Amino acid sequence: MAKKGKDSDDASKEAAASSDPRVRLSAHPRAARHISMAKGWGGILGFVIVAFFSRQAGIPTFDAVFRGLVAGIAFSTLAWAGAVAVWRQLSVAEVNAARRRMEALAEQVAAEAAKRAEAAKAASAEAA
Repeated sequence: MAKKGKDSDDASKEAAASSDPRVRLSAHPRAARHISMAKGWGGILGFVIVAFFSRQAGIPTFDAVFRGLVAGIAFSTLAWAGAVAVWRQLSVAEVNAARRRMEALAEQVAAEAAKRAEAAKAASAEAA
C-alpha cells in the first residue's frame, strides 16, 4: 500500500517538473556531469596539496592526512560552488540563444507564409 503512495508522489513530481519552465542544473546533462567532476577534482587536489605541504612542514602523518581530508572537503565545496556559478550563467546564455534562434525562425516562417499568401492571392486574381 505504501508503494502506491510513493509511485503516485513520484508521478506528480515528474508532472510538476515537466511543466516547470525554470532551468534546473540538476536536469541539465552537461552541467550535472561537469559540476560533479569539478567537485571530485577539487576534493582530490585539495587533499593532495594540503597533505603534501603538511608533510613537507614536518607535521606527523596522521595530522597531515587529517588536514588533507578537511582541506579536501573545503576545496570540494569551493569547486562545487564555482562550477554552479559558472553553469548558472552558461544555462541562462543557452536559453537566451535558443530563444533568439526560435524568434528568428518564427520571423522566417512568417515571412515565408506571407510570401506564399501573396503568391496565392496573385494566382487567384490572375485566374479570375
